[in-house]
Amino acid sequence: MDPLAALLDGPRAHGAFLLRSVLTPPWSLRIEDEAPLTVVSVVRGEAWIVPDAGESVLLGEGDVAIARGPDPYLVADHPSTPPQALILPGQECRTPDGRHLTDYADLGVRTWGTGGPVVLLTGTYGMEGEISKKLLAALPALIVLRAADWPTPLVGLLAGEIGRDVPGQEAVLDRLLDVLLIAALRAWFDRPDTTAPAWYRAHDDPVVGQALRLLQHQPGEPWTVAKLAANTGVSRAALARRFATTVGETPMAYLTGWRLALAADLLRQQPDATIGAVAHQVGYGSAFALSAAFKREFGISPQRYRTA
Repeated sequence: MDPLAALLDGPRAHGAFLLRSVLTPPWSLRIEDEAPLTVVSVVRGEAWIVPDAGESVLLGEGDVAIARGPDPYLVADHPSTPPQALILPGQECRTPDGRHLTDYADLGVRTWGTGGPVVLLTGTYGMEGEISKKLLAALPALIVLRAADWPTPLVGLLAGEIGRDVPGQEAVLDRLLDVLLIAALRAWFDRPDTTAPAWYRAHDDPVVGQALRLLQHQPGEPWTVAKLAANTGVSRAALARRFATTVGETPMAYLTGWRLALAADLLRQQPDATIGAVAHQVGYGSAFALSAAFKREFGISPQRYRTA
């Protein structure tokens, strides 16, 4: 899988926090939950997002915003409205002076607020992992996609499903939110004024893109530049030169980084797997070989990384 798909492995496994907020102006929520990634969409009305550092942005109906944590920000009917609620880690809600929140109430299935004309959808991801970090590092603090520039039925689908309480609904909502996030990130990366990460742009190259897919989908293969070149239909020298120019590093350097990021995530996701089993999955011949490479990359052994 590529880093964009791998980003969602953790959230799919652990579930994202998804909530519909129904609000009456004046309203203001200060988000201090330290979540790595949050998706906000306006179903009805409008809302301002006000980062602590950066310009305030007004969202209209159908607009989608992606906020990269852990920095706090305000979501409000107007930038000047004082915060009425603090959203803390674990989605704990408090008043600004630390009391339990009473002005905002449970309004039904996955629905919260004061009631009113403004409806927001918020999906919060608590992903962890080295692959996720690679993608998050490529994102700005706030991404905004306008409904007029990016027409999508996904916001409407999510809004229609969020209030249903039927068997399997959590899985349906997780998948819809995942699709919305991936589609939004792809749309953002594809914009001409966006600096997409090199690995993302490289997928458009017919040779380098194929090489990347082979490395990403088959990390356990005993790859060499020669074997990779044979599979992409070019010479060894041509692949090495083209890959380094497009991606910014050699094929083997990319493969090493990818394997070690995968290994780090597997150590967290598979606590009962031996170091040797993880090594085999990512293309190292032994636990010793993985441990040596892992320590060079992360500064600690795989076992210490897992227990930490």
